[in-house]
Amino acid sequence: MKKCLFLLLILLPRPRVDSATMSDSTGFTASELRKLRSLKDPHGIQQFLDDVPYHLADTAWSPRRVLAQQTAHCLEGAIFAAAALRANGYPPLLLDFEAEHDTDHVIAIFRENGCWGAVAKSNYTGCRWREPIHRTLRELALSYFNIYVNLRRERTLRRFSVPVNLKRFDCQNWMTTDKPVWFIVYHLFDIKHYPLITPAMSKRLHRADERLFQAECLGKALKNRG
Repeated sequence: MKKCLFLLLILLPRPRVDSATMSDSTGFTASELRKLRSLKDPHGIQQFLDDVPYHLADTAWSPRRVLAQQTAHCLEGAIFAAAALRANGYPPLLLDFEAEHDTDHVIAIFRENGCWGAVAKSNYTGCRWREPIHRTLRELALSYFNIYVNLRRERTLRRFSVPVNLKRFDCQNWMTTDKPVWFIVYHLFDIKHYPLITPAMSKRLHRADERLFQAECLGKALKNRG
């Protein structure tokens, strides 16, 4: 009897998914999902983020909005990268950086052959891509330390977070919602962060020289004062 039921289930027609409107449970359309998968790997995702302009608006767009608008800032770039990583077989992970006298930064992280790398959008040259060569998340975070500077040329990076799997926000449709995804930001405020340096170390830090600072500002987007 069980064998007959099994054969019957195999022969029954499977429900069809309308590929013109929705590809799967992610909420992306088939066209959107094809675009994400066409990026293929973390470096392809980074190239997409490098190609779209950086914007300075106070927004928190979902990955769908980033695809539609073809622009992003740091937070939106990291969230988009997490969704694109997920579409290509990686978990959608974020890492948060906290700074003193400076803005925080968010990156999407991935792991290959046991080592961590990162995909990121930034208005500063060195706060973007990292090759997957870092044995720990602390190593990865420290790779951003020397070039993480404010307008006074001070080195400001102080803490990094535990990794956040954005799958926890699937019920809020974080990848495709038309509403702002500030709930991700609020979660980043609340999670545990680890110090990168001691208070004594921070007192002995030197400021970045002008050459490094200008290199970091190469191609920087500026506010329109007109």
